[in-house]
Amino acid sequence: MSALTCGYRKPDVPVIDAVKNSNHHNNLGINYMSERVYYAAIQEFKIAISLNPESQASAVYYNNLGDCYMKIEHPELALDCYERALTLYNLNLNYYINLAKCLIANKLLEKKLEQFSDFTNPYNQLMSGILYVESGNYQRGITVLDTFTISEPDLIITPAIKAYIKTSVKKMNSLEQPLPELPTDI
Repeated sequence: MSALTCGYRKPDVPVIDAVKNSNHHNNLGINYMSERVYYAAIQEFKIAISLNPESQASAVYYNNLGDCYMKIEHPELALDCYERALTLYNLNLNYYINLAKCLIANKLLEKKLEQFSDFTNPYNQLMSGILYVESGNYQRGITVLDTFTISEPDLIITPAIKAYIKTSVKKMNSLEQPLPELPTDI
């Protein structure tokens, strides 16, 4: 009997790794989004989130889902995604910028500026500055963000904010056009 079973090999049991699978579904979603197949991308991001719901990686998945909703012009659906991304990982400046753009698209700028006016929480100050910049009020936003970087120099996110300030200053300067010269023959 042993001669008959010596070649027997126990079948492989697939190991289900939720983290690995969530990354795979996120990558599929990114591919679908780049191909403008938004419904499939949304489904893939939702699967990625459901496989790994409370991790730092899920912040990326929520942000990607929000980006997809913004591309199909549904900022009301993107809002929750961006807020969840920030809840899971609040040290990525792009998440703040995406949330600010989404709030502006949802016409919540004034309400949120009022909500974030208490600067005792440094992240309120950060969000206010970004909201000002993204809404076109560059001088006010740059001032608020510069104050933030001075008051919070040791935060991991501060160097990214400094780079964002430089980019915002360049945008502001490019918008300021000199007045045309008057003709001399008048």
